[in-house]
Amino acid sequence: MKHQTLDQINAVADVHAEAPALIANRGQRLERWAQLLEQSPSRRLTALAGTEYAPPDVRERMRTDGSAITVAFEDPIFRAQGLQDDTYGEAKRFFEMSDWQLHE
Repeated sequence: MKHQTLDQINAVADVHAEAPALIANRGQRLERWAQLLEQSPSRRLTALAGTEYAPPDVRERMRTDGSAITVAFEDPIFRAQGLQDDTYGEAKRFFEMSDWQLHE
């Protein structure tokens, strides 16, 4: 492995040094998610329809292109901090939300 300075890495990669501090707690993750959603107020979001009726195992895997969860997954900081995909179950885990909170 070749040692490189942060400046050298910055020249070839999108480095976010604030990522570890940013995701220190659930509230900060939710705040960043809200900020990401507010950055594009004209963006049309797609809802995950029927989550309240789906069996838990199906609900965990639900996703749709263009959802609010997709906006979170597009963020490189969230992905670096462990957001694995844009499914309902992953949003529930990563943002530490209940089914009711995600439904709202």
